[in-house]
This record gives sequence, structure tokens and C-alpha cells, in this order.
Amino acid sequence: MNYRTLGRTGLKVSEVGFGCGRTGGLLLNGTEEEQMTAMRTALDGGINWFDTAAAYGSEPALGNLLKQVPETPYVSTKVTLDPGAPDLAGQVERHLDDCLERLQRDYVDLAQLHNRIDAADDADPRAVTPAQVLGPGGIAEGLEKARADGRCKFMGFTSLGDVPDILEVINSGRFDSTQIFYNMINPSAARPMPPAWTGQNLFGLIDACKAQAMGIIAIRVLVGGIIAADMRERRVSMMTKETDKDTEIAKGQAILDALGHDLGSGAQLGLRFALSCPDISLALVGIGEPGHVDAALEAAELGPLPGNALDDLEELYKTDFGRA
Repeated sequence: MNYRTLGRTGLKVSEVGFGCGRTGGLLLNGTEEEQMTAMRTALDGGINWFDTAAAYGSEPALGNLLKQVPETPYVSTKVTLDPGAPDLAGQVERHLDDCLERLQRDYVDLAQLHNRIDAADDADPRAVTPAQVLGPGGIAEGLEKARADGRCKFMGFTSLGDVPDILEVINSGRFDSTQIFYNMINPSAARPMPPAWTGQNLFGLIDACKAQAMGIIAIRVLVGGIIAADMRERRVSMMTKETDKDTEIAKGQAILDALGHDLGSGAQLGLRFALSCPDISLALVGIGEPGHVDAALEAAELGPLPGNALDDLEELYKTDFGRA
């Protein structure tokens, strides 16, 4: 396992993290024996980051498992707030206290805002504005207090929503890290895309994070399971704008057809692609069964995708995956 520095936190984190969310779902649907097998395999393989959230429902299981192992890996969790209710800073503290109770811990290494950041999104009642994040009595203030009190060591947020609004939060310099949507279908957060490519353009997010020395955590590296064949039929929710499930599945199939099977499974291709970006500190992989940990460790050992595979992807982007 290789280790990278999580931005200005200085933490040396495994470049692959164990995702405890609903897409993989092991910590929600698996037996305790399966869960412990997966955790033991991950720890023995060098994975030192476990990510959960209040919304996932996996905090109690993760807390129970961590009490049974001698290691003390890093743990991140996330809170989803009600932007229509008063006292956002107080909400952060109350929600984080609930997270810690479920995790059976006094602190987490990273506490993160889970809401989208989008001042104009009337369709999502949980979307928050930059002012709600950064203003007096706002979300950042609540996270800063939790950090000062020792309930979290560092604070972050998820970079989903409206790009200018997200950039305003990044450029504030108040956050230590962020989760960024990054995968083979949409790598735009790290680079400009060809004119024919379609999808929500996230260009500028990673450059802005680098300017603030923020840690960058890649999420949805398997596009919610779309490029992992064994997960194709599971529920897939779209996290970015300007796309839909059927289009994403068609693009994912074009990638699998172009790259073939010599470089690993679809899931391993996705992880190896994320590891090809040197600016990413940590790539989260949702774990659905113990074998997924083995596959992730194998992908990490294989390392970043070779140049010819990246060239093949570039050709797909130029034609919007053969659709243009």
C-alpha cells in the first residue's frame, strides 16, 4: 500500500480508503463475520482510512468493529443539516455528538459537511448556500468549534452542487479537506475536457484545493458502481448535474469495451484511474463484500493506469464516448 499526504493535515493516509456507504453496503447488509473479515483484510493490507456518515446508517457497525481490533485507523464521518432550521453552528455540534455516540468514540479524525452547496438549487431542500456555510453562526463556525473542542481533528465538506458556490467555500481557506467527484466518466475536476464531452464540468475544483493546501478525497471513483459489472443493477443515484443514469451506464460500457479486461476488472480500472491523479490524496471505494477489499488491494498494487489506457480514454472524451 502506498501512502499520500492529506493536504495540510499532514496525515499519511493509504491511497485507498474503505467506504462504508450504501453503494457498497457491507456494513449495512453483511453479517458481523463478513464485516470483520473485510476490516481485517483491509487493515492487514495497509488501509488506514474508514469513511462513514450519519446518512449511511453504518456508524454503529463501524464503531463496533473498531472496538474489536488493536489498530487505530483514521475515521471520517459526515453530517447532513437542515438548512431551513435555525442555528446551523449548533446543528453541527449536535449532529456530530450523535455521530460520535453511534461510533462509540470521543472524536473523529475528519468531520465533514454532507449537504450540497448550491445557492440556486430549489429542488434539493438540503442544499446550502455559501453564506450558510461561511457566515456568522454558520456551518464552518460549528465545525471550527468542534475542532477546537477536540471532537474532530480536521474539518471538510463534499464538493457537490454549483461550481462557483463550491469554489467560494474552498477559497475561504477555512476547510482542511474536501471530497471531490472524480472518475473515468467525469474527471473534469482535475483537467479541462474536450468540447464534445458532456457532463457537469467541475474544472477548477482541484486547482483551487491545491492553492489552499487542502486534502483531496476522491469519491464515486466507480461511478456509483456503474463501471463495476457486479454492481450494475444496483440502485445508482446521480450526484452531479447534467447527466442521467442511462447516459452514465452507456458511457461506462464504452469505457469497458475500449479498455478490455487485461488491466483488471471494471472496479479495478476505476480505482487505478483515480490513483493516476497525483493530486488526489485518497480514493474511497465502497465495499459490498470481503472480496471487494481483496480486489481493491490488488488494484492498488498494480498502481495507476498505464499511459496507453489513459490515451484510449482521451479518445473517448473527444467523441463523448462515441456519442458525438
